[in-house]
Amino acid sequence: MIKKLASCIREYKRDTILTPLFVMFEVILECIIPFMSAKLVNALEQGADMGQVLKYGLIMLVMAFASLGCGALSGYYCARAACGFAKNLRHDLFYKVQDFSFANIDKFSTSSLVTRLTTDVTNIQNAFMMIIRVAVRSPFMLIFALVMASMMAPSLSVVYLIVLPILAIGMVIMTAKAMPLFNKLFKKYDALNESVQENVSGIRVVKAFVRERYEIDKFDRASQELKGDFTKAEKILAFNAPLMQFCIHLTILGISYLGAKQIVGSGGKELNVGNMQSMITYSMQILMSLMFISMIFVMVTMSVASAKRVAEVLDDESTIKNPADPVISVKDGSIDFNGVKFAYSAEADKNVLEDINIHIKSGQTVGIIGGTGSSKSSLIQLIPRLYDVTGGELKVGGVDVRNYDLNTLRGEVSVVLQKNVLFSGTIKENLRWGDENATDEDIERVCKLAQADEFVQRFPDKYDTYIEQGGTNVSGGQKQRLCIARALLGKPKILILDDSTSAVDTKTDALIRKAFAEEIPDTTKIIIAQRISSVQDADQIIVLDGGRVNAIGTHEELLANNEIYKEVYTSQNKQNEEVS
Repeated sequence: MIKKLASCIREYKRDTILTPLFVMFEVILECIIPFMSAKLVNALEQGADMGQVLKYGLIMLVMAFASLGCGALSGYYCARAACGFAKNLRHDLFYKVQDFSFANIDKFSTSSLVTRLTTDVTNIQNAFMMIIRVAVRSPFMLIFALVMASMMAPSLSVVYLIVLPILAIGMVIMTAKAMPLFNKLFKKYDALNESVQENVSGIRVVKAFVRERYEIDKFDRASQELKGDFTKAEKILAFNAPLMQFCIHLTILGISYLGAKQIVGSGGKELNVGNMQSMITYSMQILMSLMFISMIFVMVTMSVASAKRVAEVLDDESTIKNPADPVISVKDGSIDFNGVKFAYSAEADKNVLEDINIHIKSGQTVGIIGGTGSSKSSLIQLIPRLYDVTGGELKVGGVDVRNYDLNTLRGEVSVVLQKNVLFSGTIKENLRWGDENATDEDIERVCKLAQADEFVQRFPDKYDTYIEQGGTNVSGGQKQRLCIARALLGKPKILILDDSTSAVDTKTDALIRKAFAEEIPDTTKIIIAQRISSVQDADQIIVLDGGRVNAIGTHEELLANNEIYKEVYTSQNKQNEEVS
């Protein structure tokens, strides 16, 4: 895990090395200053003149400025290293997610991936910042100050032997109690993010069903649970400050008492005022170092949970990979399912698709119908390898899809999924997802095919109209037509419409199908639909039932021989008659 995360430092290695280097110089100078201060006080006691005072003062001033400079440089390089490390970590995570198959996305869930890319990366960044600066400064300061204190007054060092165990035991107890709480927090962050994501993306449904109060209560519960665990953890860690203050005062009191007793008893021969003053300063440095070490320990331990979650994503390999010697061209749009089986998980009790045998010629129009849960979407997602078959063989253009270069295959198979997504940007920018080099004429042509041109022309800015995130400023039917146009722009050999004309009227649906037949006759067209009218002109219609092929035939053949198809057709025609 550490090796995986450390690889994200990359071009910031120099900054990462310079940070602790300047920290060490800063600590050395800070520890020498009290030593020089003791010499100055002792010199004054012995009647030093102003020349000696200025000499010591000038040395201490130079050291103070040098220490300040080293501290500033360590802060500068630390900021560069930590921010650069976090940037690279986010970059690697995001690129990793882009390569994930649908199965990998299902494994982690969208809300969890968002938390890992944001909250977890921030925790790791903060821990990295503390490790290369504070985690170097505090132990180094502790050791150096202890050495200097022992040199100045060995007899007073016994105070540390009493105070340090008290502080160490207290910190261990607090950390042991707080860490399990911190480890639980991140799962609750996932739940909170999921609640927010669902609410924001489905805000229209929430308002339509007047479920605002229910969503607010759900969010409050998740927020309260998160707050509860944070509060428990913070209450435990809150004892850190008073414990530290107690140890500081106990140390100062012990050194002052023992030091004063020694000064008075020996008349200043065994210990003088300057040395005792420096001992108090070193005591503060030692105890403050311990306090920071406790903070580092808490922060790093808390970030270990985040580091494990991030490393999980970085270590996970996509379930779908390019073959060693991939095929880089698709001959045509023919599709063959030969005994195909599919399950979303290797641990699944049963297959989603079972014994699928379908043969589609290039350029054919194929309709797929079936009830909810008949696995229509699962079937078509196998064609561009969004998922891999778990049994049997699926060929496109006469070649097993697992032998193709992924980009080549997906470039030739355009899918308009059930959940149509438009991104923030102009209509042109959205459509050019299909072909980034498409001209304005190309865009207008595919929009006419998808019956989108007529409503785009009504917008004040036409094709330069800005689409809000998620396409919230266009209707469902308009969004579907723009997504179809985007798919067409890639000039695919196979075009798949997964119930993607459900929000358009039957007349527009018919015009889209007519345009497809006339303008892209060589493209294989697969149409999943709930309406019989959307598929009845297809060359063949596939009826799915419970993940199996129930029947294949033309509209007339199925109407005569298939009970499921006949029942759907009859019920839809009856509804149409009642409406009319």
